[in-house]
Amino acid sequence: MDFKGKTAFVSGGTRGIGLAIAETLAKGGANVVINFFRSRNSADEAIEKIKSNGVECYAHRANMGKAEQLAPIFDKIKKKFGKLDILISNAALGTYSSLLEVDDKAWQIAMDTNARAFLRCIQLAVPIMPENSRIVALTSIGSSSYIPGYASIGISKAAIENIVKYAAVELAPKKINVNCVSGGFIATDSLKIFPNFEYMLKEASARTPHKRVGTPQEIANVVAFLASQESSWVTGQTILADGGFRLT
Repeated sequence: MDFKGKTAFVSGGTRGIGLAIAETLAKGGANVVINFFRSRNSADEAIEKIKSNGVECYAHRANMGKAEQLAPIFDKIKKKFGKLDILISNAALGTYSSLLEVDDKAWQIAMDTNARAFLRCIQLAVPIMPENSRIVALTSIGSSSYIPGYASIGISKAAIENIVKYAAVELAPKKINVNCVSGGFIATDSLKIFPNFEYMLKEASARTPHKRVGTPQEIANVVAFLASQESSWVTGQTILADGGFRLT
């Protein structure tokens, strides 16, 4: 898809789904800004991969869960590129526990890094987004279905999907489309954090009609469509890209 002349910001864009999205947008010609928090080496490696597509790219270090660290991201984008055409909210964080074990810290981490960060990024990005810009958030099937140990994260993902609905209506006069991609079980390092990773992988693969879990690139392709002008009549939606997992 053609993203030439576009500027995109991808939070958590140094690995996994985020990096796949950043590279896909870059292949289409977009200049890409990514965010990272911990590993400068991973960020540098991601930058080189993205820039190999002949576009500009830099990484902004910020903890997406800290509201005061978000404004400088968009200030620098405005200063360097003058505008932002595509906002991708991908960074996510949370602790794994049952609902009855969720404490204030677990709740705050998930809600701040996932839901509040997305809301705040919208508020900061919109003033520098021209007409026909795109906003896409990433969630998971844990927003609407039970996953053991996923309580605080799943609830925060559900909040993101509702932010998408409100933003889609309120930003329609600005001709900004807002959507969400729910990716099901995807083969990333993040999935390996689950204590019962091997069991989940086996069960998800057995239940999915294609008998496997998804790849980051398969999610990136859906995100790229929603970030493109071809998605002009799609807004306020959560697109389920799970390989048919929810059908069985």
